[in-house]
Amino acid sequence: MKDPRDIILRPLVTEKTTGLMEKNKYAFVVDKRANKIEIRKAVEELFGVKVEAVNTINVRGKPKRVGIHRGYTPSRKKAIVTLKEGSKPIELFE
Repeated sequence: MKDPRDIILRPLVTEKTTGLMEKNKYAFVVDKRANKIEIRKAVEELFGVKVEAVNTINVRGKPKRVGIHRGYTPSRKKAIVTLKEGSKPIELFE
């Protein structure tokens, strides 16, 4: 099995995800090859919480231009993790 730190790359903190925290949902940038089961196990192991659901989103890179050079921002995968009712909040986001 993969190391949980290789699956969960970093937390995702934006205005939208801050609003989701009130509903007991947290967002992470995860490895593109990770599936929902691996993400669930990694979050439970790293933060010591019980996960109810995992939703994933594949985000394609956007085209960018610097002068005459064109390229794309990196593609990434996001995961929205819903914790079970009565579960403690993740301290990383507090």
